Amino acid sequence: MNILRSYLIFLFLLTLFITIYNPFGAKAQTHYDLLGRMNVVSTAVPFLMITPDSRSGAMADAGVAIPTDPNAIHWNTAKLAFATDDMGLSISYVPWLRSLVPDINLSYLSGFKRIDAMSTFGASLRYFSLGDIDFTNEQGQGIGSFRPNELAVDGAYARKLSEKFSLGLALRFIYSNLTGGTPVNGTQPTKAGTAFAGDLSGFWKGGNFTFMKKVCNMNFGVNISNVGSKITYTDQTQRDFIPMNLRVGTYINCVIDDYNQIALAVDLNKLLVPTAPIYKTDSSGNSILGPNGQLVILYGKNPNQPVIEGIIQSFTDAPGGFKEEIREINPSVALEYWYNKQFAARGGYFYEHPTKGNRQYVTLGLGLKYNILNIDVSYLIPTSGKTANQASPLQNTLRFSLIFNFGSEKDKNKKKK
Repeated sequence: MNILRSYLIFLFLLTLFITIYNPFGAKAQTHYDLLGRMNVVSTAVPFLMITPDSRSGAMADAGVAIPTDPNAIHWNTAKLAFATDDMGLSISYVPWLRSLVPDINLSYLSGFKRIDAMSTFGASLRYFSLGDIDFTNEQGQGIGSFRPNELAVDGAYARKLSEKFSLGLALRFIYSNLTGGTPVNGTQPTKAGTAFAGDLSGFWKGGNFTFMKKVCNMNFGVNISNVGSKITYTDQTQRDFIPMNLRVGTYINCVIDDYNQIALAVDLNKLLVPTAPIYKTDSSGNSILGPNGQLVILYGKNPNQPVIEGIIQSFTDAPGGFKEEIREINPSVALEYWYNKQFAARGGYFYEHPTKGNRQYVTLGLGLKYNILNIDVSYLIPTSGKTANQASPLQNTLRFSLIFNFGSEKDKNKKKK
């Protein structure tokens, strides 16, 4: 109970500090009011942010602090150090944006192997297919067909630094082939984009405490992901940010009785990418160029920054100031129920502000654990972006996962005896 009380006091003091001191706001700047207009933080290769597995997919994309499974590389590599199995493997499949296009899908293969009591290696492969696309020129004439595809290959390592805390590191190669070399505007040649990135994560596995006479435990997780080089699809010097991201969260699990457990998961997610500024325009709405030939920024900051500067700037550059910075934080709240550690029911809610993309949805899912096999399925129900004449692009999103666990610590102990 003391742990939970301390956690709630910390959140209260942090909120009070931000409200009074406002460390993110630029005090000397007059902020811009979006008035409901969109100002989405956009990046290249957004497939890296799609939830690949059904468990977190059923929990509204919460996963940085949930118990370890083979999908931990996507959410928090540090969790792998606390794996109770000697080896694990996960296979997931996601038909994506089916209400728009019938042949877009994401496949994900992930696994880990314990090295010793303190460290674990992991690896994953993510493949995203965008279906068949027919290219046309400016006159509307067909110039060829191609099936765009993107992939990411990860290698990961996690190590315990104590009985309760671990750190994790993941290295990632990203490949994105969107055009197959088809020229842009008939003249500008294109190529596949490549980038290298890394994740740095931490995981704290708390001890037991009592809440309403029930035995509970709490985990904390943090993951800074996709920090790496920018990407380009042409020979031009202009390069785009990949989705560098900060995710923090907690997972509180309480044992109701010998057969029933219920847990609460909360994740907060923010892209570490500069926000697009508001540019100055003339009376006709045309952009104004400065003496250096660059667009004149009226509110916000120049988004064309090196990677590290871009990460730092992402906390203070929203044209709308602190109010808009808060809108760029996406919360996920979810519940997970286990019966006899074999059957799971999950549900959650994800929120994104209407001016930042307007993704808002409820998620539901089921899980079944039998011997070494876990079967998970999830379903997404949009609560925004849906009209009488047009369904949400996320409508009918299903995810399927199979997880195989080999050689638990209990099995090892039995063999020793």
